[in-house]
Amino acid sequence: MKQPRSGRPGAGGGLGTASRASSSEPAERLWELFRGTLGQPPEGIWSAPGRVNLIGEYLDCCGGTVLPFAISERTWVAASSRPDRTVTLRSAQLPGVERIELGELAPGRPSGWAGYPAGVLWALEEAGQPIGGLDIMVDGRVPIGAGLSSSAALECAVGLAARDLYRLQLSAADLATVAQRAENEFVGMPCGLMDQMVSMLASAGHLLAFDTAAVRSRPVPFDPQAAGLVLLIIDTGSQRQLAGSAYAQRRASCDEAARRLGLHWLTQGAASDLERLDNAVLLRRVRHVLSEAERVRCTLTSLAAGDLREVARLMSASHTSLRDDFEVSAEGLDMAVVAAMAAGAWGARMTGAGFGGCAIALAPADLAGRVAAAVRGAFEGAHLLPPRIWPAQPSAGACRDR
Repeated sequence: MKQPRSGRPGAGGGLGTASRASSSEPAERLWELFRGTLGQPPEGIWSAPGRVNLIGEYLDCCGGTVLPFAISERTWVAASSRPDRTVTLRSAQLPGVERIELGELAPGRPSGWAGYPAGVLWALEEAGQPIGGLDIMVDGRVPIGAGLSSSAALECAVGLAARDLYRLQLSAADLATVAQRAENEFVGMPCGLMDQMVSMLASAGHLLAFDTAAVRSRPVPFDPQAAGLVLLIIDTGSQRQLAGSAYAQRRASCDEAARRLGLHWLTQGAASDLERLDNAVLLRRVRHVLSEAERVRCTLTSLAAGDLREVARLMSASHTSLRDDFEVSAEGLDMAVVAAMAAGAWGARMTGAGFGGCAIALAPADLAGRVAAAVRGAFEGAHLLPPRIWPAQPSAGACRDR
């Protein structure tokens, strides 16, 4: 998604915060902006969150279980139905309007940020859903290009608005699948279903344990604050451009390894399968997937036992695997992890698809300021722009706000 960022939360001193406005404030502002721009109020306001993946990276395209949670940063959508089949798309952060007929939507048309909401409407049409024209205005508050799934937040908010306005008989999980199809086929990003599912189905104070092979999910309690801990998001400021990039290459390598091993899902493999691979690169990719799947299983066990120290250790092991075997980390991500751990974090790892974006660190609350300062100091010493750092708390999924 290529909307501009709305500010730089946490770039200054202290821990910093992301947008802390109550959910009603952005909705009210967007309501008034829509009314002032179009001359009448919208029929409603909807929003959906970005996400952090605690652990389980790249398992969503390999049939494994992932453990994401929704963050408080959201994207809001104001929308109204139209009597014709025209779609208008506006952004609170950008001038101008994208106007197109539903029948003219096609992969890549429109492109840029407008391709994400347009892709959802296209996917609904492709699925035979009876939708008509829409006036849509977007206010995106999820940092863009940071690996926090700003695109899924936008897709899910638009999908929810279209469902409600046209009274479509679709569940939240159905909408997540529609949003994934929009990103896969319309935008051209071959992502798994994790981002859209957690954006739609997340609940406050919980992770979403999502079995991507069975397409089945359940909430798992996760409250670092109650344990005297804080989970920090560290945005390294290195934006990722994933569509058609190394992300697709990594996914293709997993598919190729599964084919060679005769597996439907790569996570169905065993450690002994590594001996059957004569390609060193594929061997490393498979080793990450199999070890990451085991780390997810251990994380669920540790969460049930209340052992967050072990959860943190598994996070750090995940980063090592992503860095060395899957080779998707980056200088800023490694620097953030090393500095956070040296300053007292229990565990840290990159989150998301990598190649830049965000890391997360689980640390005692009384050391959070020291951890943040150490990370900023490391970046300053490397002559890099200061990272944005702020605390995350598992938040609620997509909803209608007004």
